[in-house]
Amino acid sequence: MRKIFYSLLVLAIISGCNKAKNSARFLPKPDQYEHSITENVLKINKDKNTVKERFSAPEGYEWIEEKPDSFGYFIENFKLKPYGSRILKYDTTPISTQTLHEAVFDIDTGNKDLQQCADAVIRLRAEYLYKTKKYDEIGFHFTSGDLVRWNDYKNGIRAFVTGNSVSLRKAADFEDSYRNFRNYLDLIFNYAGTISLNKETKPVTKNTDLKTGDILITPGSPGHVVFIAGVCKDKEGKRLFLLGEGFTPAQSIHIISNPFEPGITPWYSLDVGDIETKTARYIFQPTNFRRF
Repeated sequence: MRKIFYSLLVLAIISGCNKAKNSARFLPKPDQYEHSITENVLKINKDKNTVKERFSAPEGYEWIEEKPDSFGYFIENFKLKPYGSRILKYDTTPISTQTLHEAVFDIDTGNKDLQQCADAVIRLRAEYLYKTKKYDEIGFHFTSGDLVRWNDYKNGIRAFVTGNSVSLRKAADFEDSYRNFRNYLDLIFNYAGTISLNKETKPVTKNTDLKTGDILITPGSPGHVVFIAGVCKDKEGKRLFLLGEGFTPAQSIHIISNPFEPGITPWYSLDVGDIETKTARYIFQPTNFRRF
């Protein structure tokens, strides 16, 4: 049993991306940057069904392909829903703003308000490790600092929260089904967030080091995170990036548009040294890139 300073219930509430809608970091009027996803300066291959295939690099740029079996490769080859698909909430209803995204990942959101911003990144990372059978690496921290591993969960170990304490003990039979894996992830989503995700990732401090699978994160209340879903570069080495995210309430994981640079949307120019980084629905202050 491990004592923590704050109630886990409170930590679960404050640690995600959802929790203080009046923050200046959330763009107050996102609709002012709206553009139609059916009109885009760059070619979008609407009949293609993976991130890399659907989004061509801008003229003069070419995709930087990640190594097979890497997390980045998993993301850039992730299957997308048909072009023009709407972002749906966990209850299957559409969110109100449907003009700030360019694609929707073909992955479930669950039927509870759990898989929000940090959880979307955790979901993709966990699915990658599960698919590549790297089961020993599947483990995420609660905001309290307690580490909960899939190998333990499938062997029946469960987390019990009492006040400010977490205890881990065997309370179920062995089950390594995918259904049980999703139950494990829902537990993680409930008690993890941007604070824990920030702590279990490492900083990326050079633009030339940024790659698919890295995250841009502001931990706290409110916090938010986006992930790099693709990278391209020109002959001079300048790079552009696709960004994906989950959001609140729990909703489809999606690739966001770039309302600030319509000539290259959905690609973004990013700089690890910027004081702040504006994305379609959130301003990151400071710029904080990290990697698993």
